[in-house]
Amino acid sequence: MYVHRLEAEQGSVVEFEKVLLVDADGEVKVGVPTIEGAKVVCEVLSHPKGDKVLIFKKKRRKGYRKLNGHRQYMTELKINEVIA
Repeated sequence: MYVHRLEAEQGSVVEFEKVLLVDADGEVKVGVPTIEGAKVVCEVLSHPKGDKVLIFKKKRRKGYRKLNGHRQYMTELKINEVIA
C-alpha cells in the first residue's frame, strides 16, 4: 500500500489509530466518525517517488508554452495486523 511520505525510518512499525470501517468475519462495523479501540499496524518497506506528472500550459496563437513536472514523495507500507 502506498501513502504520502511519512516521517518514519525504513523497517519501523507505524500504527494508525483512526479507523473508519472494519470487516471482522463478515460483520461490518462503521465508525461514527471512528471506531473506538481499532487500529492498523503497518511496517514501512521503502520511500519511493511516484510517477512523473507533466503539467503543460498553452495559449493558442500567442506563442506561450509552459511545461512543469512533478514526482510525489511516497511511503510503501505492508499491513501486518488489523485490530478491531
